[in-house]
Amino acid sequence: MTQAFKTIALIGKPNHNGANQTVMALYDWLAAQGYKLLVEERTAQGLALPQECLRDLASLGEEAELAIVVGGDGNMLGAARVLARFDVAVIGVNRGNLGFLTDLSPEGFEGPLSEVLAGRFQTEYRFLLDAQIYRHKRLVASNTAVNEMVLHPDKIAHMIEFSVSIDEQFVYTQRSDGLIVSTPTGSTAYSLSGGGPILHPKMDAIVLLPMFPHTLSSRPIVVEGNSLITLMVTSNTDDLQITCDSQVVLGLKPGDEIRIQKSAYPLRLVHPPSYDYYQVLRSKLGWSSKLY
Repeated sequence: MTQAFKTIALIGKPNHNGANQTVMALYDWLAAQGYKLLVEERTAQGLALPQECLRDLASLGEEAELAIVVGGDGNMLGAARVLARFDVAVIGVNRGNLGFLTDLSPEGFEGPLSEVLAGRFQTEYRFLLDAQIYRHKRLVASNTAVNEMVLHPDKIAHMIEFSVSIDEQFVYTQRSDGLIVSTPTGSTAYSLSGGGPILHPKMDAIVLLPMFPHTLSSRPIVVEGNSLITLMVTSNTDDLQITCDSQVVLGLKPGDEIRIQKSAYPLRLVHPPSYDYYQVLRSKLGWSSKLY
């Protein structure tokens, strides 16, 4: 069998029994076929794996040709924010709940994964968002998101005030619980829960979704994917944040300027040849259920 990938990285959910079992099953199955295997060092805690195969996440991105992420979408998001900087293909094994980004089942992964390893797969590039925070015109923090950036207060049910500009053109000033800035990938995540539209992953667009705005006229906006989105904090409070994929928190102060735009590094996902995005939607969102 022709090998499309020679060096494969395994990344799992640390200290999770189900994920550990799947990581070991993948390791044994791939090792028997002669692949060079690397394992993320936190994933390997408590597992009987050779020390020489352990790497940190950035090193995996530099050395591996394919990364297999075992866990839920949260694990995939955490790995993807790092791996997107490298030219490494990424595929997921679902050990979480919905699993929009994880194609393979822990039971019976061998068949579809064999197709991928033989070079029969679909490739898809998903863009990420970069956020930069400027304070008195000086960059003080930055990070990246696969799904969404969320401007919000630290307190629950606490309205904030901010302004939004797109490509340096003023759009509006708003009082609300916050704003979700979502990629097409994130349109089926937090944005969907807030009533935002579902965007096909191939769309080059960004969703701006107000969170409980204090006006009935405020609605989601879909803008071109290369837009520069600038948020200006006008609330006089120190408890504001930008959250990236609900995993990374950047603190804000009154007067801060947040610039959000497409990252220069897309995530390269690979899917089995049978992958169908609309089938994923039908399955994960219950669209296959009968109405009566």
